[in-house]
Amino acid sequence: MSLTDNRCRLVLIVPDIADATERARIVGDALKGGDVASVIVPQYGLDDQAFQKHAEALVPIIQEAGAAALVAGDTRVAGRARADGLHVEGNHEAMSEAMEKFSPKLIVGGGNAADRHHALEIGEAKPDYIFFGKLNGDIKPEAHAKNVALGEWWSSMIEIPCIVMGGADPASALVVAESGAEFVALHRAVFEAPERAAAVIAEVNALLDEKAPRFGA
Repeated sequence: MSLTDNRCRLVLIVPDIADATERARIVGDALKGGDVASVIVPQYGLDDQAFQKHAEALVPIIQEAGAAALVAGDTRVAGRARADGLHVEGNHEAMSEAMEKFSPKLIVGGGNAADRHHALEIGEAKPDYIFFGKLNGDIKPEAHAKNVALGEWWSSMIEIPCIVMGGADPASALVVAESGAEFVALHRAVFEAPERAAAVIAEVNALLDEKAPRFGA
């Protein structure tokens, strides 16, 4: 068993960069830093044609690094780019529809669950994971306390894994891990200074290896 098999793992959210080649290079360099479970590729403000170009550049790089590529946006783009899965930001109905159409061929998860009631509604669709927070919600150094609390509640009761959005400080990953969440999502914490992205991923993994609680311990 590797050090990452029984503790909270990293999920990356790719930065909003207009140039597809530059974006792919930055993400590829970051992934050299160590273990990353999956990478979420948001559509941001791109039209579908531009998003297709970005996804086709990013997906193979993510997969070659051993991570799952999850597209948040147009489902047709996800299929054409041969992504591993879909990140659904909608409600229970959107999640149920995505599960019906794409599971188990693709990983399907997400949901912007702002409270316990909506989390349980989304959970009824039995997604592969549930996401607490917003993909661009890391506006403060620390992880949002509400999301951490939801992750702690969820992981103590429900078998479906959860991802909790971390903060802009890489150290926020440990706070999320201590909640019992299976995954912590980082965005600005990794990509604010792209030249240091790989080093930050290595540092966060070392921190989680040393201090994150072990599942089943």
